[in-house]
Amino acid sequence: MKRYALGLDFGTESVRALVVDCETGREAAEATCAYAHGVITETLPGDSKKLISESALQCPADYMNGMLTVTRTVLEKVPANEIIGIGIDFTACTVLPIKSDGTSLCALPEFKNEPNAWVKLWKHHAAQPQADRVNEIAHARGEKFLEYYSGIISSEWLVPKCLETLERAPGVYAAADLFIEAGDWVVQQMTGAFTRNACAAGYKGMWSEELGNPSPEFLAALNPELAGLNDKLVAKIVAAGEEAGTISAAFAKLSGLQAGTPVSGAIIDAHSGVPGMGVSTAGPFCMIMGTSSCQMLPAEKLHLFNGYAGVVKDGILPGMYGYESGQAAVGDLFGWFTKKFMNQPIQEIEAKAAQLKPGESGLIALDWMNGNRSVLMDAGLSGMILGLTLSSKPEEVHRALIEATAFGTKIIVDSYVNNGVPVSELVACGGLIRFDLVMQIYADVLELPVKTAASGQAVALGSAIFGAVAAGKNRGGFDTVEEAVANMTKPATKTFMPNPAASKIYRELFAVYKRCHDIFGREEKQLMKALKQIKAVGTPR
Repeated sequence: MKRYALGLDFGTESVRALVVDCETGREAAEATCAYAHGVITETLPGDSKKLISESALQCPADYMNGMLTVTRTVLEKVPANEIIGIGIDFTACTVLPIKSDGTSLCALPEFKNEPNAWVKLWKHHAAQPQADRVNEIAHARGEKFLEYYSGIISSEWLVPKCLETLERAPGVYAAADLFIEAGDWVVQQMTGAFTRNACAAGYKGMWSEELGNPSPEFLAALNPELAGLNDKLVAKIVAAGEEAGTISAAFAKLSGLQAGTPVSGAIIDAHSGVPGMGVSTAGPFCMIMGTSSCQMLPAEKLHLFNGYAGVVKDGILPGMYGYESGQAAVGDLFGWFTKKFMNQPIQEIEAKAAQLKPGESGLIALDWMNGNRSVLMDAGLSGMILGLTLSSKPEEVHRALIEATAFGTKIIVDSYVNNGVPVSELVACGGLIRFDLVMQIYADVLELPVKTAASGQAVALGSAIFGAVAAGKNRGGFDTVEEAVANMTKPATKTFMPNPAASKIYRELFAVYKRCHDIFGREEKQLMKALKQIKAVGTPR
């Protein structure tokens, strides 16, 4: 009998199912289902009242309906009794208030028109005032947890969103028995078991194995009514690859899956891409490259320093510390230039840019058109192109923007290496790996090999890998992530090696980039902030 693992990948707009052969890594079946309500930003379904600015909500029923749809679809190709384990990845922090039996509050008649009873998607930014207060009070109190996040707590995270619920809808807060990550809620709906995944709890929930949750005293300093928030969080922490529960008889009847099938603890979607890229050891710098770039680095030891977005024990791979960084605009940056200014396919301008030599354009760009996520952690910064002349060509600007994202990556990698966290190579997945020029420039700038993942579904594949590990060897899976990765992933499709001649020139260009980075990102950052303020004043209301 064949042995398969099922990965369920919950993205921002849809859910994907991927079934993978545990022995060969063959991707045997896949299916995708868009969420019926998508991202809710204007009004709730059936309600005409406009949502507040920066809202991004979702309907939890969409997750269930989508999951059932894709699961039933792949089971038309793979028998349920041959699926030995299931893994879940989900966007985060995507959080919802629920009752103790798992019922979402927005499903109750009394709360169906209350926005704070619905799922707050990861990109819900309406809690920024609460996040500002979290940061202000945490710094004033010298809270230790700040060291795990380079001193910055985001509006996207759990505590600001819960505080927003308390202050905007105290009735919802009081009625909520639990605030739960959507990935953990899906696991509970499948298994009946309540767990909290170490990945989202650590990177987005301000929890760590060393410190636990934020203290009641700190929470009370934010708002006295928030002091008991920890009692509204699931206590059992599980890592991806650890069994969170098994498919219940009720969910088996709904989905067609076999009751008793092990389900892994959930994980954040980007983080799931690490094993899906074939990484199971410390050292590789893993890049999920699309509109932005999410960057993960497994390491053996904990080093606390400024420059990363978060570090969590067991946050990515069991037994290791997972460091997370990122760049807020990469593919978006290239698309912005070609669509807004050139109105031509990116492939055309890339072909021209590939004919240029490093340094030929005389241009340097700062890649902050959507702010800086690492290492400056400042969303208020903006981009820049330095060295423009009347002879500058579009392809030169395009290449300078690619180089800028590579230089930005080098800033991040250097921050790790300089603080005792080794980096051995670059591994990439996502839509941008099809552009050879981008990958080669990264290799030349970083002076490290760049490997591109074999699977086009690395994130869903990573979830399937964790599902196989949750099953364990005695149930047809694997006892370690290393074993699962060795069997279920394929070698990199391409390896881009650094070109020494190009690297030599890029060292000189990087010195210029680094100086611009420090001037406009640290020493004189008020210049960029001043422009934004003038723009805000001059924008018609």
